Amino acid sequence: MTTVAFVDESTAGKQSDAWHLEIFEETLSLRELIRRRVFQEVAEHNAKNTPVFNGLVQPEDAEVTLNGYRLRKARTIDAGKQFDKAVEAFDRNGYVVLVDDRQVEELDAVIDIAQGTTVTFLKLVPLVGG
Repeated sequence: MTTVAFVDESTAGKQSDAWHLEIFEETLSLRELIRRRVFQEVAEHNAKNTPVFNGLVQPEDAEVTLNGYRLRKARTIDAGKQFDKAVEAFDRNGYVVLVDDRQVEELDAVIDIAQGTTVTFLKLVPLVGG
């Protein structure tokens, strides 16, 4: 078992504290790594049942806030829908993924998982007027 650190950053300079997930495999596709991340963050949100969701992508019927996405009312979130939105966001360059400072460009690329691996999700901020 290996502990992988996840960090969210934005091109605007915002960076989250690292959080960790235990991975039992030595290799995973980027798609599976994203799936596990999304399912974990949704499970944690649903257990707390708060009106703010801190996750990779914005849920439906939510607005962007400084500390996540505010839901119009506290509710459970569908992990499958969030995963689909995360894959869609990756495909349209909403974010890039760096594994130990190396960009992974394909969802089906196989990633070597080792103790101390850090996965950074760099959210890209669209240019205004461009």
